[in-house]
Amino acid sequence: MSDVIKLLPDSVANQIAAGEVIQRPASVIKELVENAVDAGATDIRIYIKDAGRTMIQVVDNGRGMTETDARMAFERHATSKISSAEDLFKLRTMGFRGEALPSICAIAQVELLTRTADDSIGTKLLINATSVESQEPVMCDVGTNIMVRNIFYNVPARRKFLKSDSVELSNIMREFERLALVNNHVHMLIDTGGRVLDLRAGSFKQRISDIWKNNLNMQLLPVEVDTSLVKIEGFISRPEFARRRNPLQYLIANGRNMRHPYFHKAVINCYESLIASDTQPCYFLKFEVDPNTIDVNIHPTKSEIKFEYEQQIWPILQAAVKASLGQFGAVPSIDFTSDVLPVEPIAEGEQPEPPALDLKANYNPFEEGGEVRTGVGASFENSQPPRPQVNSSWRPTKVSGNWDRLYNDFMAGGGEVEIVEAAKLPELDTAEVPAATCVQFALRYIVTATRNGLLLIDQHRAHVKILYERFLSHAVKGAQVAQGVMFPEVLTLDPEHEAALEEARDALTRLGFVLERDDSDRWKIMTVPGTPGSLRGADVIMALLDDMCDGSLHYGDGSLTPELLMSRIALATARSNAVERGQRLTADEMEHIVGELFSLPEPARGPDGKAVYVSLDETQIERYL
Repeated sequence: MSDVIKLLPDSVANQIAAGEVIQRPASVIKELVENAVDAGATDIRIYIKDAGRTMIQVVDNGRGMTETDARMAFERHATSKISSAEDLFKLRTMGFRGEALPSICAIAQVELLTRTADDSIGTKLLINATSVESQEPVMCDVGTNIMVRNIFYNVPARRKFLKSDSVELSNIMREFERLALVNNHVHMLIDTGGRVLDLRAGSFKQRISDIWKNNLNMQLLPVEVDTSLVKIEGFISRPEFARRRNPLQYLIANGRNMRHPYFHKAVINCYESLIASDTQPCYFLKFEVDPNTIDVNIHPTKSEIKFEYEQQIWPILQAAVKASLGQFGAVPSIDFTSDVLPVEPIAEGEQPEPPALDLKANYNPFEEGGEVRTGVGASFENSQPPRPQVNSSWRPTKVSGNWDRLYNDFMAGGGEVEIVEAAKLPELDTAEVPAATCVQFALRYIVTATRNGLLLIDQHRAHVKILYERFLSHAVKGAQVAQGVMFPEVLTLDPEHEAALEEARDALTRLGFVLERDDSDRWKIMTVPGTPGSLRGADVIMALLDDMCDGSLHYGDGSLTPELLMSRIALATARSNAVERGQRLTADEMEHIVGELFSLPEPARGPDGKAVYVSLDETQIERYL
């Protein structure tokens, strides 16, 4: 039997390794920017073309590389960051494996220009899929200028799974936000071809404000604690500014972004009972710990970090967040230091005097001036119109059951009043009263009978299904009418949402949403589709942009069609107008929903594929009885 195990060629091995390190254009930017930061750059500029498919260029003013280092940098596991395995546990740099540049050049065409301050001339290097095509001296600035072209051009199966430009650009902007947040001391600029974001070097809070604007800095509370185990500083949002979607939540450990569900839960627990259950706070927290107590060598993207003392850090983090919420008035508190009201003590044997009430013996609150005017023909002061004359000789102290006498006395002198006895309603036999067609259960479900059993209908999903089909039918027929709004809603979008809006704007306009940008780079919703009920246009558009950014609105090949946009807008609009769970419905409203639902061709499933109702037949009912 012949041997079957063979070594893979270097080109194939490099492509396999690149698949874990470089997943999309945003991964290229992450690796190149981190290398620039490690090189001591104070100015980093990023240029993007076609959402990174055609070109990604990163220019920095760092230390640069010599001719030999420039060539060695693209060899696998070649790095200047560590020299032994022990160095992995005292890392203070972003990169250390020596896999980023080899992975990039394995799936793209790379051009490198670099020069150190000690050299008068720099180096130009051209690499095509791990193959070095040329290396020559060139005049260039101090630092590194690296250009990556045609990502995944030699791995067509991988390139096919890239999403649309809006999704990839959103991922790029999200990665840029993380990098810019961590490196607030570095001037950073990104040019996507349609929009430029220029961030000055400044404090951590200034960087937060520059990235997200929208007066976010006014919503933040500082957090700061310094112990022998960990130093935590940063900002958390006030409870009243908790978000239902797209919360800004960032954890940074020793200058590195990380995902840490354990610490995330510690922060969220501090807001318990302070915010709604469907909202989450924003937070931007930096952890400084001894590098020997963490392990960042867990995942190729280095986004997961293992803490040796995470259980000890938990109470420190919670105490810091709670102290910030309490110190700055975000949590109601009782002031035990205030003085009590001065009260003179009562001498022994004395009784407290009752409050003095100045009441007249003949006071009547129902008469002008408080005095009783008796007798027929009594007049009022201040020339007020006369009131009906009342016989004051009889004033009952309790309600009398003689209603005829009461009415006769009240109308005395005002003419005769004919008292008509109310007709008595016939008593109904409760057994003959027909049962209601629909009954609401738990303010969430509509229960109705059928020939075969019972139907349990989710009122919210049923109404969403009805409004979705109605809106989609009008949009397809071109009968959708836009209506202007008196007070336009204002949208302040993050960079990744801006990119998604540019792609969806034409489809939104065709469906009745007209948006205009004002002088402050904010979007105003001028018109919305003419749907019944109150349409929250901002919620509809933000839900659409969120779906576009996370890629859930695209086919597997990354395409985005008008039909998909129309369907998603119809669903968001329907959800915005549908009756909510917990809303009480009248019998007519329930019957209307049931009738509309079963007039649809496929009433059993909603637009999101979830069941709208369940059916219980007689056999299932008898099983429980």
